[in-house]
Amino acid sequence: MFFKLLREAFKVKQVRSKILFTIFIVFVFRIGTSITVPWVNANSLNALSGLSFLNMLSLVSGNAMKNFSVFALGVSPYITASIVVQLLQMDLLPKFVEWGKQGEVGRRKLNQATRYIALVLAFVQSIGITAGFNALSGAKLLTVPLTPQVFLVIGGILTAGSMIVTWLGEQITDKGYGNGVSMIIFAGIVASIPDMIKGIYVDYFVNVPSDRLNSSLIFVGILIIAVLLIIYFTTYVQQAEYKIPIQYTKVAQGAPSSSYLPLKINPAGVIPVIFASSITAAPAAILQFVSASGLDWAWVRSAQELLSTTAPTGIALYALLIILFTFFYTFVQINPEKAAENLQKSGAYIHGVRPGKGTEEYMSKLLRRLATVGSLFLGVISILPIVAKDVFGLSEAVAFGGTSLLIIISTGIEGIKQLEGYLLKRKYVGFMNTTE
Repeated sequence: MFFKLLREAFKVKQVRSKILFTIFIVFVFRIGTSITVPWVNANSLNALSGLSFLNMLSLVSGNAMKNFSVFALGVSPYITASIVVQLLQMDLLPKFVEWGKQGEVGRRKLNQATRYIALVLAFVQSIGITAGFNALSGAKLLTVPLTPQVFLVIGGILTAGSMIVTWLGEQITDKGYGNGVSMIIFAGIVASIPDMIKGIYVDYFVNVPSDRLNSSLIFVGILIIAVLLIIYFTTYVQQAEYKIPIQYTKVAQGAPSSSYLPLKINPAGVIPVIFASSITAAPAAILQFVSASGLDWAWVRSAQELLSTTAPTGIALYALLIILFTFFYTFVQINPEKAAENLQKSGAYIHGVRPGKGTEEYMSKLLRRLATVGSLFLGVISILPIVAKDVFGLSEAVAFGGTSLLIIISTGIEGIKQLEGYLLKRKYVGFMNTTE
């Protein structure tokens, strides 16, 4: 079905251009992930491959961090800045609240503010990871002494790289297919799959005694079944919808008098997982910098332990962030007040619910229920592999496998739906032109 859809898409020039543009942007991003920052010995990071903080950063950066490339920060600073701006719009900063009500003009101002905040966060984070990883690798990360000038140059390069990646993501959103941020991360994860498979093969077939080969075969078989179950379950939930029956007060001749309003069972999609990963990674980078600066205070060590996904507190915090961001992003995606207002303007109402305030309260209650289901779903899929890795001592490649699968499947589904919608629109427009 997918290949048939792709074949149909390539027959339409405008659709083909969008697909090729997206592929080109992803290709540019992948080139940037292989260009290592000057004065950096990226091989020294291999010794830190078991560090959960590094793996989290690699996930959010589209696996650009493991090469300490010019795109090492990825879209993490921009995601964190977006969360900050959205929070400030919730009656915390009057100016941002005012901009949020100004439509397209206000949206441009908010986007500009997001970029400025992302710029500052990117520079702080770049300094933090450089100092932190240099200290953790036994001062082997940099091939030159760590002077203020080196700090500024590396910080400037990583900050510029993050802004370029953010711009590339925006180009995909505007001119290509899918959400640009998700697509950038999606491309990095897909590119790392061969290395992930190779790592599992080495860990469970090459580096094991011959008498334990049978148990390795059993484990890999169980792992494959688990992956297939996660793929099936994730695909099912991400496509599941809750249909709200609606009726119209004024109906045109020949038009149906009733319809339904579809809401996803998980309205927030995979964005909360990306948000939680970024929020966990950014403070950890700053704490690494503080620790590497010689300020090894007790609260710094406690905070690092709290954010580490190898500790129960870190796992619990990661799950809590996913749950909170699921509720937050669900109400960002679907505003109950605006939904009730739009239904009333179109002469529609939910069966058995009063228009206006009654509809708003009904939508809020329903969204809270859907967000509960969505948050539990995202939390379980993301946390289960991490817990299994810590409990059973599995390979590090397994730890963030659930999060990676979530991003791959969700981004793939959204991209295909967007493609199907555009093709359907083209067929509808073509039909209208034919009948005129």
